[in-house]
Amino acid sequence: MKNTGTAPLTSWKLVWNFAEDQAVTNFWNTALTQSGKTVTASNVDYNGTVPVGGTVSFGLQGTVGSGNTVPTGFTVNGGACS
Repeated sequence: MKNTGTAPLTSWKLVWNFAEDQAVTNFWNTALTQSGKTVTASNVDYNGTVPVGGTVSFGLQGTVGSGNTVPTGFTVNGGACS
């Protein structure tokens, strides 16, 4: 995730929606929850600060059932992502 805003982030929460029956099974460098099709990835103690123009990375593994359509509705701290 890249901070393209005008202020540093002191914490972050990235939210997106799976279109089908994808499910997260493992993750790292994030605190992650999934409720139905909605996934929320948040910073952990060591990666909450992201300077303007800076990036933070995390990973996940998951499963796919009937389809693997690209997720939608990405937001960071409530604001739309590009």
